[in-house]
Amino acid sequence: MKKIGLLTRDCAGVNAAIRSVVRSAVCCDIDVAGVLRGYDGLIDGDVIPLDRQSVSGIINRGGTMLKTARSQRFCTEQGQKQAVETIRNNNIDGLIVIGGNGSLTGAHLLATRYGIPVVGIPATIDNDVNGVDLTIGADTAINVALDAVDKIRDTVSSLERIFIVEVMGRSCGYLALQVALAGGCEEVLLPEQGFDVEMMCNEIVAGNTHGKTSWIIIVAEGTAKAQDIAAMITGKTGLETRVAVLGHIQRGGAPSAIDRILAARLGNFAVEVLLDGATDCCVGLKDDRLITIPLEVAIQHKKLEVESFYKLIKILT
Repeated sequence: MKKIGLLTRDCAGVNAAIRSVVRSAVCCDIDVAGVLRGYDGLIDGDVIPLDRQSVSGIINRGGTMLKTARSQRFCTEQGQKQAVETIRNNNIDGLIVIGGNGSLTGAHLLATRYGIPVVGIPATIDNDVNGVDLTIGADTAINVALDAVDKIRDTVSSLERIFIVEVMGRSCGYLALQVALAGGCEEVLLPEQGFDVEMMCNEIVAGNTHGKTSWIIIVAEGTAKAQDIAAMITGKTGLETRVAVLGHIQRGGAPSAIDRILAARLGNFAVEVLLDGATDCCVGLKDDRLITIPLEVAIQHKKLEVESFYKLIKILT
């Protein structure tokens, strides 16, 4: 293997992973081709050379220096064949894909349908890649959201209000669950479990009767609209309720130490695995051990442990 291709999605820590892949490959006298804008760039042939110098000074930057885009064209056979042609025209012997379920599903397709040697690196704020303990970007996203919740708490306490804070998570409540526990929040609403507005409002009214004057409720975006929840609470309790939607600020920011270290380890390991001849697999961390798992396993639904975390949140409020 003489040249590795590298494409990415975006979240905090991805640049640190890019740096690790490139410098690990260079140490093995392997060239690296960076693909701009993800699978769209692979289709269009937007490929640039990467070396030690080109990844200097990016370890602390959020996002991805290679840019990214959601590619509808890659979902078509024509788009896939164009992507494979780019790989062959640029003499790329193997591909490393950094991203979440969508990116890794594309990597699995390239490996199984077109025989491209591919290794994935899990990077997503939802931490929903199956078979690994932690994905790149998840820890930073928790801390970004937690910082916002801490600031909101100052306002909540001063004005004696209920605040609904909406965090990212269309189909996975990992981020919401972690933020609710770390932020000392009173309630969390998740896609993985139903919620009872009537019971929640009864708890608020009972607490208010005993002198409790403020609440913070975390809502994962895939559960319900925060504005709708706020309207229902105000209607049933008569208490003023405000909404804060954190949105895409959770995807950005300088990566935490945990994400930088994870990115460094996984990037280096991905190069080793690819050079050893492995393909159609994903590297990851399990019980603090570097492992590989088949991509077909990595992209399956990951079950979120909700019950014990939710029980602890309610005990501690």
